[in-house]
Amino acid sequence: MNDLYRLLLGVLCVWRITHLFQAEDGPWDVIVHIRRAAGDGFWGKLLDCFYCLSLWVSLPLAWLIGRGIFERVLMWLAFSAGAILLERWTTKSQPYQAIYEEDEKHQEG
Repeated sequence: MNDLYRLLLGVLCVWRITHLFQAEDGPWDVIVHIRRAAGDGFWGKLLDCFYCLSLWVSLPLAWLIGRGIFERVLMWLAFSAGAILLERWTTKSQPYQAIYEEDEKHQEG
């Protein structure tokens, strides 16, 4: 039961933090300012992608909760996967579709 508790706790924490940074304004619009400051570079793109961001958010949490390197690696991936499934379950938008900048440039020209 303790293992299931740790898994559920990790998934919920990763989903909450990832959703906050990727899709919410945050209290006093703090998160909006962070996203604007991140710009269009690596950090800005990271904050736009729930899938990518959940991997980075789950890494330190898995390190803290896991026991041993093997379990930490598995928890890292499981926390991210669980958060993605939860996001898909709670969002009524279109299925995830990768957008490539090159494709957009070709369509414009």
